[in-house]
Amino acid sequence: MKIEPQHVVSLTYDLYSPQQDGTEALVESTSEEQPLTFLFGVGQMLPKFEENLSTLATGDSYDFRISAADGYGEFDDSAVANLPIEMFNGADLPEVGAVLPLQDNNGNHFQGVVVSIAEDSVIVDLNHPMAGQELHFKGKILNVRPATPEELSHGHAHGPDGHHHH
Repeated sequence: MKIEPQHVVSLTYDLYSPQQDGTEALVESTSEEQPLTFLFGVGQMLPKFEENLSTLATGDSYDFRISAADGYGEFDDSAVANLPIEMFNGADLPEVGAVLPLQDNNGNHFQGVVVSIAEDSVIVDLNHPMAGQELHFKGKILNVRPATPEELSHGHAHGPDGHHHH
């Protein structure tokens, strides 16, 4: 079956990212036992990722690259924040390299990586870990099926090959 909007797609992927020395490193990988399953065309995935898959069908393999700008954005030097040390309320200070779950004033959740710790603040990089990197996806389309009305109303995949509600 061909991938269409409002279809549920299950696929495997290997995500590679270029390294300084010209090689590529595997960043993430899924298996046929634990595929990525998502509702196509509702904005769950990167738009360019969906665009590259949009001509494919069950059983097809794919191999494509997404530029940093179309992926998680260019690295933004201004996306570095100083968190006042009081925020940690005398709790153990995070280590450099630790990933902190943060929330902005609008309640949006995001992550920051601790870059350094100063006397009165913790410096956190809010860029996505993959910011500024080209993304190279390789994989195979395992299954494509029309979404159920329930899936469409919830905006994501359900069932044995999808999202479970507890």
